[in-house]
Amino acid sequence: MRKERRKFSAAFKTKVALEAIKEKETLQQLASKFEVHANQITQWKREFLESAEDIFSKKKSDEKSNDEQEKDVLYSKIGRLQTEIDFLKKVLGK
Repeated sequence: MRKERRKFSAAFKTKVALEAIKEKETLQQLASKFEVHANQITQWKREFLESAEDIFSKKKSDEKSNDEQEKDVLYSKIGRLQTEIDFLKKVLGK
């Protein structure tokens, strides 16, 4: 009979990696506490530290794209309002 592999959520992996980074407990203590192999904790910790820089760089690029999207929406709204103003000037001017 084959044992099904356990799947861990991103939140669980983050929790374990942060505990490992704090180094308040040894890897063996964390492994028994979270019922995960010590090598797995080391791998999650390494992945977490490698991707930590991306978190801050994505945030800035996301802000720029949100600003650009907002700017596009506002420009389209200005264009629509200008068209309405021009139309009203024509209609009321006659």
